[in-house]
Amino acid sequence: MRQQLLAWWEVHGRKDPALKPWMFTKDGRWPEPHEHLNVLECWIAEVMLQQTQLRVMRPYWEQWMLVLPTVQHLAAAEERQVLLLWQGLGYYSRARRLHQAARQLAASPLPSSLEAWQAVPGIGRTTAGSILSSALNRPVPILDGNVRRVLARLHACLDSPQRAQASFWQWSETLLDPLRPRDFNQALMDLGALVCTPRSPSCQLCPWQSSCAAYAAGEPTHFPVKDASKPIPFQVIGVGVVLNEAGEVLIDQRLNEGLLGGMWEFPGGKQELGEAIEATIARELREELAIEVQVGEQLIALDHAYSHKKLRFVVHLCRWSSGEPKPLASQQVCWVKPEDLSDYPFPAANARMIAALIDHLRADTLSQCS
Repeated sequence: MRQQLLAWWEVHGRKDPALKPWMFTKDGRWPEPHEHLNVLECWIAEVMLQQTQLRVMRPYWEQWMLVLPTVQHLAAAEERQVLLLWQGLGYYSRARRLHQAARQLAASPLPSSLEAWQAVPGIGRTTAGSILSSALNRPVPILDGNVRRVLARLHACLDSPQRAQASFWQWSETLLDPLRPRDFNQALMDLGALVCTPRSPSCQLCPWQSSCAAYAAGEPTHFPVKDASKPIPFQVIGVGVVLNEAGEVLIDQRLNEGLLGGMWEFPGGKQELGEAIEATIARELREELAIEVQVGEQLIALDHAYSHKKLRFVVHLCRWSSGEPKPLASQQVCWVKPEDLSDYPFPAANARMIAALIDHLRADTLSQCS
């Protein structure tokens, strides 16, 4: 089976330097088994790939490595710069943990064992295995989403990967080619990404078709088995874009916790049952920032989905009335010129709010001039 997979991969694998530049030598070759790659480049790539597709993350990786090419550069960077480079990738705790880890590791060589990598903030077993097999060709298994799907179908596993995790790790380890672990792990991921896809697997192209229990059963898309999903909650969030007499806008920085920790945002909060959205905004700004505002016209309303909840942001322009803004539920608050908002890292949903604000202010200026 190892030989079958590697022979398929030699012809069909994603061995293009433009796709995965961190997997190639500096002269553009796929590395030989004895050659090592840049560990930092593989580390950054693997963390970015934890919740993000390859085609989406690649330009972020390229920009990141251009600005922060060494662990020392990353350790010395300000958190705002790190989050700005990450802006748009989501799950911002990944960036904060990378920053934290770099500050811990900057004075010593990067880890070279599975145990040492798993002690690094933000690194689990599969990410550690990917770093070691990719950069150093170490014989350690991986278990990302593509690999779990391939293994679930290969064995027609009737338990979800979460419930049968020990078995999945054992299968991945047993299959691993000890002589070519880098190539084998890449081939296994490529098989899942290119052939053994979630909805329409190309079983006729699969090198493991004759060994696949799900194919033999005629139901490959029934695997992997999923646990019953919980209903996704829906919330309406009232957001206030607060302007002062000088035309500055008020923003606050989230606490360093959760998916969006450390990011900047326009203040607001969850609408209570039976509450008008204007009242929600006024209440939230009073509770979170200790200010009073006049809630004006709606600027924009937009829906945004996370993996665990769906939100509708209803955004109103507000005029600051009284009270010195205080970060009662955030790290800090500040007044910013609208044209300087791009200097602060915002979650993806806020980008549309900023664009709507800039358009509104531009239209307002034009109307005053005419």
